[in-house]
Amino acid sequence: MSNGIEFRNVTKRYGTDPAAPLAVKGISFEVPVGTLTTILGPSGCGKTTTLRMIAGLESPTSGEIIMGGRDVTTLGPAERNVSMMFQSYALFPHMNVIENVGYGLKMSGVKKDEIARRARETLKGVGLVDFDERLPSELSGGQQQRVALARALVLEPAVLLFDEPLSNLDARLRREMREEIRGLQQRLKLTVAYVTHDQSEALAVSDQIIVMDHGVIAQAGTPQQLYSRPQSEFVAGFMGEAMVYTAIVQFDGRVTLGPLILKTAHPLAPGLVKVAVRPESWQIGAAVGLEGTLRKISYLGNAYEYSFDTAIGPVFVLSNDLARPLAAGAETTLSLGLHGVSVVPGSA
Repeated sequence: MSNGIEFRNVTKRYGTDPAAPLAVKGISFEVPVGTLTTILGPSGCGKTTTLRMIAGLESPTSGEIIMGGRDVTTLGPAERNVSMMFQSYALFPHMNVIENVGYGLKMSGVKKDEIARRARETLKGVGLVDFDERLPSELSGGQQQRVALARALVLEPAVLLFDEPLSNLDARLRREMREEIRGLQQRLKLTVAYVTHDQSEALAVSDQIIVMDHGVIAQAGTPQQLYSRPQSEFVAGFMGEAMVYTAIVQFDGRVTLGPLILKTAHPLAPGLVKVAVRPESWQIGAAVGLEGTLRKISYLGNAYEYSFDTAIGPVFVLSNDLARPLAAGAETTLSLGLHGVSVVPGSA
């Protein structure tokens, strides 16, 4: 792990009162070299505090932070070879684009000609050519973000950090910029830690996702693992709006959810279990299945969102069948596909 990141049982408490609650509660994880790890979770879960500890902007209360094979727990930001891109971009309004990008190099004592060469090369890499003399106020939101990204990249950091980098952009720009960030990360083999609360963003850019909840790691793994095999109700609900139901494992091994029989990857002991169901897993109009009455419909352009009342409780369905929309009050039968249904460990 020559340039990777490792947290070893790291805690963080704000203030000096030992009775004060911990913002981060003994977390351990690794970000392998050349990969992108997203730290995901709701507001207040500890994800930004974790990112700031990687950057050296916060010091852990206990535990160790290893970067590039050395202990950096007590080192400041300047000693870590880390660049951080903030949600606000933090561009200097009185400096033009080339000056903003070259600022860090200037502070490091790099010669003027070298600063200009490296800054222009980096701007070209993020798709900004002939913008050198423009001020931040003369740029769009997406262009400002590219300048902020170039300013971080020009320092050639061992680790690049992103704190909610796309939250100020509209939906189309968010998609473009997340693709650009992912493409740059893979092309340059950067080691990246990326904080967001947006599940689709995390799924799109990550090699690894760490889901945090109240200062602890709820689950870590690949995007596919977290989406397909959540290990708790919290992760199931947070990753893709799964709804959780109580099902019964029969003595013959079948798992029944109301009138539905579910297939599971592994045998389960008889009794009650929790089952997480993704909204795209439901199939409408089956010959045999769960009877439902449509109470609410929302048109999304590329899909319909349906909310049904059923014997097992509310059912949320995402349907791509645009040619045959249902009307509110319609009665139909619902069944489940093979994907997007998982038994959630824990008590029922």
